[in-house]
Amino acid sequence: MIEKTFQNPLLDFGADPWVFKDRDYYYFMVTRSTKIDLWKSKTLSGIAQGNCKTIWTAPEEGINCANVWAPEIHKINGSWYIYFTANDGKSGDLSRKVFVLENTSDPFNGVWEEKGFVNTEHSGLDGTVFEHKGKLYFVYAGYGNFPDYGSALYIAEMENPWTLKGTNVLISKPEFDWEKQGGMAINEGPVMLKRKNKLCLIYSASATWSDDYCLGMLTGLADKDVLDTNSWMKSEQPVFKKSIENQVFAPGHNSFTLSPDETEDWIIYHAISESEGGSEHRSTRIQKFTWNSDGTPNFGIPLPIATPIPVPSGE
Repeated sequence: MIEKTFQNPLLDFGADPWVFKDRDYYYFMVTRSTKIDLWKSKTLSGIAQGNCKTIWTAPEEGINCANVWAPEIHKINGSWYIYFTANDGKSGDLSRKVFVLENTSDPFNGVWEEKGFVNTEHSGLDGTVFEHKGKLYFVYAGYGNFPDYGSALYIAEMENPWTLKGTNVLISKPEFDWEKQGGMAINEGPVMLKRKNKLCLIYSASATWSDDYCLGMLTGLADKDVLDTNSWMKSEQPVFKKSIENQVFAPGHNSFTLSPDETEDWIIYHAISESEGGSEHRSTRIQKFTWNSDGTPNFGIPLPIATPIPVPSGE
């Protein structure tokens, strides 16, 4: 039997990729500047060739009319939510917020309603959500501490999928040299990876245009209070970084999913194929990853483009 394979990149211009698996379908999103597009596919390796639909377009003016970045689709209590970053096109970082769309039926055919922006204490970007012990939590990259660093990670409990309650707790700020490359000290793009009794909050570090943009990790035990800064331990080294040998630079801003038969774990991320190639050349890639004996993920080394890779199990 001939083994089916695919090659990276899946999408040549695909920054900030997000994949969500719901039963037999994958939903896929990337940054599209002034609109939000949604792809739907039965295969992970073929997500960029799936059905694609524009589900929201930025208004010509207003608080969310420009710089639409990093959309994420989530399913919460049977309804669908998309979190995305935008600003007013005038005030820069000061007006950057995380906005929410809600769809109570079908993500491809239902109506998406704007719920406004999440009431974070700081302006910021890259909002994500996760459920833990029956509660919903929001994590985002917040500004507010220039010039020491550009952004840091904050967490807060949610009253509902678009409203925070309580304090925004700082859980990670740039501390190591590998978090301060490219002229800016940055923690951004958080995403939760849960397995057994361990919480692994993966995030992107350094400037996205830098060769050394990479992934860091905070780990916490499931029985600890996630709103307690001391519950999180930061890895002292990146958990996923550039490979000069494989000509992969600036790998980061990722998401996670399972193979169609749910026997394999896959990371979806963007990277650049040329040193100092510029953030406009970020492309979407995927690869399988494994787990270490301590319950943390082992992402390995970014694979070179145009290399045959076995398709996810079940395709």
